[in-house]
Amino acid sequence: MSASKRRFGRSLKPFRQPWLWAGLWVLVIAAVVSGSLVPAHDLPKVPAGFDKFEHFGAYALLAAGAVQLFVRRLSWAFVCVMLVLMGIGIEYLQGQMGLGRMLDRQDALANTIGVLIGLATAFTPWRDALLRLDRRL
Repeated sequence: MSASKRRFGRSLKPFRQPWLWAGLWVLVIAAVVSGSLVPAHDLPKVPAGFDKFEHFGAYALLAAGAVQLFVRRLSWAFVCVMLVLMGIGIEYLQGQMGLGRMLDRQDALANTIGVLIGLATAFTPWRDALLRLDRRL
């Protein structure tokens, strides 16, 4: 197989622009990590408990992004386990870094539920939405 015909990764869906989509997904991961480690005094004020929806939404988006990018169920499972561990690790770091933030088990739970809901998009017609968009561009 010639270099021009090779696919970018065995687990990725057959995108025309795989670097674009994978790169955007990695940027969103970086944004979630960096936003999670901002000192407390630099964060906007939100109503009590609303941060759980932010955690849920961010991790649901990351897991749904994995479903959009990867074709293999094993890849989805691996990414989702890594996202759950990332969420737990970030909570631990928040408690240890002295940024005015604390470890919150409810945040880790919201992250995990978000990952599960994002993974559930694999069982909907939207599973290949990004692939369809990629083919139109």
